[in-house]
Amino acid sequence: MNTATSDRRAWRNRLHEIIFEADTPAGKLFDIVLIVSILLSVIAVMLDSVEVVYQRYGQILYAVEWFFTILFTIEYILRLVSVQRPILYATSFFGWTDLLAILPTYISLFVPGAQYLLVIRILRVLRIFRVLKLVTYVGEARFIMQALRSSRRKITVFLFAVLTIVVICGSLIYLIEGEENGFSSIPRSIYWAVVTLTTVGYGDISPKTGFGQTVAAFIMILGYSIIAVPTGIVSSEMSSHYHQKVSTQACPNCSAEGHDLDAVYCKFCGTAL
Repeated sequence: MNTATSDRRAWRNRLHEIIFEADTPAGKLFDIVLIVSILLSVIAVMLDSVEVVYQRYGQILYAVEWFFTILFTIEYILRLVSVQRPILYATSFFGWTDLLAILPTYISLFVPGAQYLLVIRILRVLRIFRVLKLVTYVGEARFIMQALRSSRRKITVFLFAVLTIVVICGSLIYLIEGEENGFSSIPRSIYWAVVTLTTVGYGDISPKTGFGQTVAAFIMILGYSIIAVPTGIVSSEMSSHYHQKVSTQACPNCSAEGHDLDAVYCKFCGTAL
């Protein structure tokens, strides 16, 4: 291995340590500055939507928005450069979040108003768990995600069952009430069934006949009985998973986090930690 390659690898490892790790003073300082910048940029976007503030400070807020967008663009590029397999980071949760945090400003050049979507930057503050070394909370988050992944098939079946119920109930109420009572079509009746089953009850349309009100009462009671089903599914999966503590170390290859405290290799790509 020649000197240039060795220096390049050392530089990339150092960059990865600063950007992805919070164990060193430089890494912690980087993340704290990043989180403060994220919060300030979100506040600027929110203020820009207030008419009185926009009239007085619109130009300043516009400049601030572009400043943070360029700053986050540079940071995003550095994150891709500092990992050995950039595509793995780019397609991860934080990779997509980082990309979506900068795209709206560039899109606003062609689609006016798109910059308000920049409030998605607030999701990036989730990195505070690593900065403050709240490994307990990181472990809890990982624990919940494992339970959700394990229960996704059961929840999918449950959602299909609910979808079938609302289609049947919506079609039934359409036949009972008809257009004269506001149920002008089956899709609109299905919308009413969804609102009723979830016990939201907007009240924009409601059954007028006795039979229709009886069906509505049945759907409401049914809604209460099925609300607890997803909770029970996830709770069951959570109880079946063993809770392990995790470290805050990120993989230098794929940038994945959530490794065990005694892990030597990345559980996702096998790279040495």
